[in-house]
Amino acid sequence: MSQPFKINLYNRYTQKNETESVYGHKAIEFAYNSFMGKLIAPVIASKILSKLYGSLQDHSSSRKKIPAFIKDFSINISDYDKGSLIDQKKEESYKNFNEFFIRKFKAGKRVFTPDLNKMGACAEARYFGHAQITDELTIPVKGSMLKAKDLLTSIEHNKSFDGGPLLIARLCPVDYHRYHYPDNGKTVNSYQVNGELHSVNPLALKFRNDIFIKNERRVSILETENFGRLCYIEVGATCVGRIVQSFDETKKFQKGDEKGYFLFGGSTVIICGEKGRWKPSSDILKNTELGIETYIHLGDEVAEHG
Repeated sequence: MSQPFKINLYNRYTQKNETESVYGHKAIEFAYNSFMGKLIAPVIASKILSKLYGSLQDHSSSRKKIPAFIKDFSINISDYDKGSLIDQKKEESYKNFNEFFIRKFKAGKRVFTPDLNKMGACAEARYFGHAQITDELTIPVKGSMLKAKDLLTSIEHNKSFDGGPLLIARLCPVDYHRYHYPDNGKTVNSYQVNGELHSVNPLALKFRNDIFIKNERRVSILETENFGRLCYIEVGATCVGRIVQSFDETKKFQKGDEKGYFLFGGSTVIICGEKGRWKPSSDILKNTELGIETYIHLGDEVAEHG
């Protein structure tokens, strides 16, 4: 019998290496490391399956699993607002699992760094970072390859990001699943790149090294005040019912404004920048070299001017 897959990461706040509990690790291992799973891989990664599963999280019966989920993954529910069933105690106040999944932090619980030289974390997530992306760049997730030219396929401004910095923020199913703008600015362009919906869990990446360039994703080109032009990519994943854009992109945004959210399923946000404009924070760079993600709170520093 195979051993449960473990993900090691560095927690910036405890300043210790920790082991992440992987939600659904058995299902992921079946899907990506078994004969039958590989045989039905097109079905597993299909939009129909993900949307069907995601829609089940909208049903009122799905709220029954919320209290156990909170307990099993040690979620500090006091950090979050109540759901729409305001007369219930907090862990029972969400009308379905998706409402719980996109729960909001209480006001003031997370604050974006006010330093104009520092980029705020766009998501509460586990981060990899590189000062420079090249076609040969290897993301240290069990040897997976992420090539800039493939990631930026269909992005009309892709030459703007040749040789520039890169941040990858991986959200787990247990995380806050809203993502935000890392600086002040405006949206230059945005569009959808159609694709599959594979898991973005490191266990899946261990067996499929092309997931980031195969998965469906939403691309926004942002012109920011302090970090130049950014390519902001939201990557879909298995069982993500929808990638929802909640901000009106015809308007200018402020650092910390909510940009959108993922419905059920873990997923990823990728940010690419112009060469020399900024670089990921030193602890992210150090840990990335060691093949370890860095856990960072929403709004905390993830990059600085180059």
